Amino acid sequence: MNLFAYSTYQALADLMLPIRHSASVLNGTLEAWPPFAETPHGRAIRAGCELLVLGGLTHKRPAFGIDSVTVEGAPVPIVEEVTAGTPFCSLLHFRKDAPLSHAQPRVLVLAPMSGHFATLLRGTVRTMLPEHDVYITDWHNPRDVPLAEGRFGFDEYVQHVIDFIEAIGPGAHLLAVCQPTVAALAAVSLMAAEDNPAQPASMTLMAGPIDTRISPTRVNELAKSKPLDWFEDNLISAVPFGFQGAQRRVYPGFVQLTAFMAMNLDRHMDSFQTMYRERAKGDPAKADTIRVFYEEYFATMDLTADFYLETVDTVFQRHSLPLHELEVKGRLVEPSKIRRTALLTVEGEKDDICAVGQTLAAQDLCDHLRPYLKTHHVQTGVGHYGVFNGSRWQRQIYPRVRAMIYDNEPRAVVVNAQARTIRAAVVATPATDAAATVAPTVSAVEGAVESSKPNPANSTVKATYGDETALPPA
Repeated sequence: MNLFAYSTYQALADLMLPIRHSASVLNGTLEAWPPFAETPHGRAIRAGCELLVLGGLTHKRPAFGIDSVTVEGAPVPIVEEVTAGTPFCSLLHFRKDAPLSHAQPRVLVLAPMSGHFATLLRGTVRTMLPEHDVYITDWHNPRDVPLAEGRFGFDEYVQHVIDFIEAIGPGAHLLAVCQPTVAALAAVSLMAAEDNPAQPASMTLMAGPIDTRISPTRVNELAKSKPLDWFEDNLISAVPFGFQGAQRRVYPGFVQLTAFMAMNLDRHMDSFQTMYRERAKGDPAKADTIRVFYEEYFATMDLTADFYLETVDTVFQRHSLPLHELEVKGRLVEPSKIRRTALLTVEGEKDDICAVGQTLAAQDLCDHLRPYLKTHHVQTGVGHYGVFNGSRWQRQIYPRVRAMIYDNEPRAVVVNAQARTIRAAVVATPATDAAATVAPTVSAVEGAVESSKPNPANSTVKATYGDETALPPA
């Protein structure tokens, strides 16, 4: 374990804090003095101050900021409420604070634990909210979780998924983005093996590392380039004193962010230069867009050492899931047990984190799932983040996700109030001393079938997962 990495980072961050605060104060002062602020020199100073303020990391979750959405042509207020939780995660519900004409499909969005907060999926949630009842896993920063609360590893992650699905109730839908696709598939597999009544009606896996042996990316190669001991000795550190989670072993969020930025350093530097240039020349629109992105990107959270090391080991080095060797709390994960949960896998053509084919592998693992319950989509022209955010997500990917959810939503089936069960018709035979025999005729059966056809204007009888409900006689 690297004993000094986290404490050194925190000392430098604390040292920079007065400089960032001074830049913020100077920026505010210039904003209040328009005659100078709008000059070329004033705009340049403000642009430099903005870069200094933006340059530091934050370790608290930003606000989702979704106050209302438009449902059925009218604005509906959104209330964030925690419906279940543990020391490591809250099940956050975006409740619509207004009566709706019909119930919407309940969807649990699994946010990744990859150095960023659940707000990274703000765009995903905002797009889905008008037509879905959305929940999300709001993971807590481990540096704020006391050591006495115990460990949190891959097994605990999977158990959280199962517990939250059960808390939402039967007939819900699951959507996992990136890293948690493995845990999602594991959770649903275990629920199917136990015939859990809360098995989700559908499961959407987006840009996830189900089988990283397929078209390995730089991230995959890095995870296999060193033995597991190297990761523990060099990347794991302890939370410094002064925080609730002091001395908890973690993979620090700033290390993860540094690794991600190093992969595309030139692009990030170009973004900062563009933000400075656009702000300095008095065109704030593009600068504001870049600033908002990095305010979210620089909000980092740590990962517990147990979860990080177990994920590297099982997902990236041993490929336990595709090799049918993954176990959760001693139970073998068997995706072939899944028979009722419809599956949609989504990938991005230009994804340099989870390459095309890695998420598709889930389709082959769920080999006992009927073909009409399995769908795959590759979105052209998008990278990793474009799979769940941006214009192509909204216009091309989301409609497919919505169709998967609504096509598999357990719903009431409308039937005619006068419908009656099909009965054998009594047909009289020529008079004899023997009792009349009973024989159904083709015309009688056809008449009975015709009388039982659904009529949308009449009452409903609930049927789930395609199982017909017996209708009482009229």
